[in-house]
Amino acid sequence: MPGQQREVEFRFLAEPTDVNFGGKVHGGMVMKWIDQAAYAAAVGWSGRYCVTVAVGGIQFVAPILIGDLVTVRAKLIHTGTSSMHFAVDVTARDLKTAQERSATSCVIIFIALDAPDGRPAPVPHWQPATAEDERLARYAQRLLALSKAMEEEVREFGGQPPP
Repeated sequence: MPGQQREVEFRFLAEPTDVNFGGKVHGGMVMKWIDQAAYAAAVGWSGRYCVTVAVGGIQFVAPILIGDLVTVRAKLIHTGTSSMHFAVDVTARDLKTAQERSATSCVIIFIALDAPDGRPAPVPHWQPATAEDERLARYAQRLLALSKAMEEEVREFGGQPPP
């Protein structure tokens, strides 16, 4: 039922096929995991097919190694008319030592689409219920304002950096 699933958590082991020549998981692979978890959360919230429209504030703060247990958590922090903003945290745990570390975080935005023609479709409204929810909602609003300012800058310079 739409509007019921606000959060999704994926867990898996980092495999040898996920790493780069330095022996660490590719940033692109981490971004793929983020997109997959947030997609599941977006569809779970909206009850519709969804597409990624933006990823902001991505921070790679610690490497993920082969054999680490990776957890990707996507949590809804803001809704617009057809958009959903998710805070995503990625942690890695060394299974031998049980030491867990924050690896990556970001905010990712999805748009719900309607079935017949793929146009943006309305999503259930989300209302913050706790102080932590309020904090996350304010964070989403600040990132949205920054994103709009960045879009304007890019548009002003026609996609070219300023001289």
